[in-house]
Amino acid sequence: MKRILSNTTVKLLLGVIGGIVIGLVANQTIISVILPLKHILSQVIFFLIPLLIFGFITPAITRLKKNASKLLGRSLLLAYGSCIGSASLAALVGYKMIPLLNISPTTDTTQKLPDILFQLDIPPLMSVLSALVFAFLLGLSIIWVKSDKIEGALYEFQDLVFVMVKKILIPILPFFIAANFSILAYEGALASRLPIFLAILLITILCHILWMTILYVSAGLYAKVNPWQVLKYYGPVILTALGTQSSAASLGVAIEQTKKIPVLKSDVRDFAIPLFGNIHFPGSILDVVFLSLAVSQLLYGTMPDLSKMLIFIPLLGIFAIAAPGLPGGTLITSLGLIHAVLGIDDAGIALMITIFALLDSFGTTHNITSDGALTLFLSANSDKNNIKSDAEKTEVSVE
Repeated sequence: MKRILSNTTVKLLLGVIGGIVIGLVANQTIISVILPLKHILSQVIFFLIPLLIFGFITPAITRLKKNASKLLGRSLLLAYGSCIGSASLAALVGYKMIPLLNISPTTDTTQKLPDILFQLDIPPLMSVLSALVFAFLLGLSIIWVKSDKIEGALYEFQDLVFVMVKKILIPILPFFIAANFSILAYEGALASRLPIFLAILLITILCHILWMTILYVSAGLYAKVNPWQVLKYYGPVILTALGTQSSAASLGVAIEQTKKIPVLKSDVRDFAIPLFGNIHFPGSILDVVFLSLAVSQLLYGTMPDLSKMLIFIPLLGIFAIAAPGLPGGTLITSLGLIHAVLGIDDAGIALMITIFALLDSFGTTHNITSDGALTLFLSANSDKNNIKSDAEKTEVSVE
């Protein structure tokens, strides 16, 4: 029982249920206490976002120098292209399907919210985009200058940020969600939205299946190999991903299973599987994009303009590299981007976090399973272009 209650998804679901119950029975006095609590929690979350971006992206960039090769370049292009492709699929399906669901914002509520008792603002140290640009410039500068001391300090700072996430951000999310859902239930606007959540879940899962199919079929055609020869070994990986909701936790199983796949070059496989496990998150990005469109339509009666989505999707692909090791990390690290570019407020973000938690197992499974397709791509490409990994070059030089 204790193990079940420690699961992040279970905690978030309990937050939803608890919030709904509180909202249904609460009077104006209780809601008056919940409103400032929700505001403070949202302020803490948004304060941590720039630290997450800086703490994870900068060390990730400095680590690239150890594998600077043509194989790495092709791997990064494949991973980024796959993420952009899955996000574009989500946007295409969203713009086409969401209007058919007849989602309209609920404006009629049975009760109005009382005025907030007090409001404590906690401004972040820098904006989201400033943190992203600073992280990239600093990471590149460390590589150019070869500053080992600063690089080591950044790795320690990353550990500190990771602790902040595990000890502060993740624990307060259920309370943040509970506060938002209690307010929705108090207003009387929740019941009409529940069927929409189920439709969103179903459509998103179908999108996961479609994009993985596209990846594996494309890889098989390019490599002139039946993609089932790769996918059939992913059974244990899929079960692990569904249970842990973490690509990082599933990576060890993926490495072990892919060693059994004869159609993958051993040197490419040993290089690509760990790398893709840390930079390739098409499932999570697909969830974020579709949920952004659906929640925006649900709350505001309109979806973000295509021009905003054309900015959002490429940036989201970059933000994904900050997510390794965190359940729901892609959404957590992109909250500031969702707020800044798409204009989704606290209530919308709370809904996104909740639905994302329900989808996270499927998104994680998509993330780790699709790595096999990209590795098949890379393996065939290295054969055609006679490209070797850094590890293989070292072995050849030793011989």
